[in-house]
Amino acid sequence: MADFATFKAHFQGDVVTPDDADYSKAIARWAVNAQRRAKAVAFVKNEEDVRAAIIYARDSGLPIAIRGGGHSPAGASSSEGGLVIDLSRYLNEAKVDPEKRVVYVGGGALWDVVDKEAIKYGLATVGGTVNHTGVGGLVLGGGYGWLSPKHGLAIDNLVQATVVTADGSILTASDTENPDLFFGIRGGGCNFGVVTEFVLRLHPQREKVYAGMLVFPPPMLEKLVNVTQKWSERTGEKEAMMQVLTMGPDGKASNFPSCVVELFNFAILVVLFFNGSEAEGRENFKAFFDLGPVADFTKEIPYEELNTLQNQTQFHGQGMYMKGIAQRKPDFESITKAFDHVQKVSGPEFKANILFEYFPLAKINAVSSNSTAFRRDPTSSVLVLMNWKENTEENAERGRIVAHELANFIVDGQQGVSPTQILGYSNYDPGAVSGKKDVMSDKAKAIFADNYPRLQKIKKRYDPDNIFRKWFPITPA
Repeated sequence: MADFATFKAHFQGDVVTPDDADYSKAIARWAVNAQRRAKAVAFVKNEEDVRAAIIYARDSGLPIAIRGGGHSPAGASSSEGGLVIDLSRYLNEAKVDPEKRVVYVGGGALWDVVDKEAIKYGLATVGGTVNHTGVGGLVLGGGYGWLSPKHGLAIDNLVQATVVTADGSILTASDTENPDLFFGIRGGGCNFGVVTEFVLRLHPQREKVYAGMLVFPPPMLEKLVNVTQKWSERTGEKEAMMQVLTMGPDGKASNFPSCVVELFNFAILVVLFFNGSEAEGRENFKAFFDLGPVADFTKEIPYEELNTLQNQTQFHGQGMYMKGIAQRKPDFESITKAFDHVQKVSGPEFKANILFEYFPLAKINAVSSNSTAFRRDPTSSVLVLMNWKENTEENAERGRIVAHELANFIVDGQQGVSPTQILGYSNYDPGAVSGKKDVMSDKAKAIFADNYPRLQKIKKRYDPDNIFRKWFPITPA
């Protein structure tokens, strides 16, 4: 067994254990129920620290988790009794090269840093729609964003990465260097190593965009579904939308207009985005305004505020459960059943939400399915998101059960969606982490579909002993 004192003495970053005053902070996560009591948290400063941590954990027989932004409600960035390699304290910056139009991003950086730094040069890349999400988890899992209709997935904008693999090797992954590893990390998560740096392609971006929220009362659902279906048939690369079936914060609809609060405790929030002026955006979404929303919070905003629109409700320290599914098109009957159930189960202490992502998929699906590990589907993502206040096992189990109930309502209304497609976006899948109740046999095989045999060969080359097994662990060939 490796000697912990020796490991710690030669480590350049910080090693935090249960005896340290900042241990609770070190293991805290976005979702409070994703917190696990690690034996140690290694805040790495560089690739050499990552190598030392991997070797120590491997020689000590400790399970490894990798933490970037800590946004996995399933606990992919936490480890009970294991070693957490934490990139967030020191490898958290973004540096733009405006001439090459790329940004060099530390493996522990958040999208907030990338968005703000890139737009200083009139540039942007595809990033998370909640800007306190970690860059690493989103990119390695695929990465949808508001700019996806024009620029594809986050992985489609990954130019290069630095990866520390299971034997401690520090490798560059790109189209020309270790291309098999580059294929694997673009959608294959943390199966192949610890990514300490991402190099992302940047694109010209206007300083202000049109975005914000419309509020509709529940009786408007059918008309809204019909307009959404017509809109989705002619979308372009400058626009996208989310729709959320939800209740007001704290169960009081406190952020909704008084007319909604008085009549309804629930509402349909429609978050609009148009990469242009307010006049262009309002004209583009005219059919939605013609329905008569009870509140309009849309306007031109600085681009860097775009990915903050959901931050107010998706704050740190709540209990959370996420389940992703997919839909080919919105179905009023099934959405109505799901919304009725949302209203039945939600209250001040426990809240259900269903988020429909309407990102035009043409650019994403123009990339061949065998170009990256990520499974590309012609279906839109749906996210069932449960929130609760008190961190108890009972609430966590209730969240899991209700999320599956709501997901089943949506799935039952879909036709022409394959069993693989219905799994939805892998970053939303609660079965990602081994040992969870939702994990089915060969879940990774289902998630990666036709790419799985190729990924098994890559896994055998870079992690034959499967020490990186926290997120859809791939069985080495």
